[in-house]
Amino acid sequence: METLSHQPRRPLWLCRDCSADWPCGPARLALLREHADDLTWLRVYLAGLMHEALRDLIRLNPHTPPAPAEIWSRFLAWAAPPTAHHPEHI
Repeated sequence: METLSHQPRRPLWLCRDCSADWPCGPARLALLREHADDLTWLRVYLAGLMHEALRDLIRLNPHTPPAPAEIWSRFLAWAAPPTAHHPEHI
């Protein structure tokens, strides 16, 4: 198992390496490579992280929480199985 260099900086949920919203592009690619044999597990793991991020982000800014579509896209959409309408998620 490789070490993921692009880790989240909590509670802001920005990448420690590139300061992009986490999971950033390099983190997504590394997670997909690392868990290519069990994408269902990866999606469950990401859903848990999405829940933690929502809790942290709402605690930091309760008056302007992340939009549901935005947080779903950030944590889960890119890891969803490709469909005819959305063949690429990264």
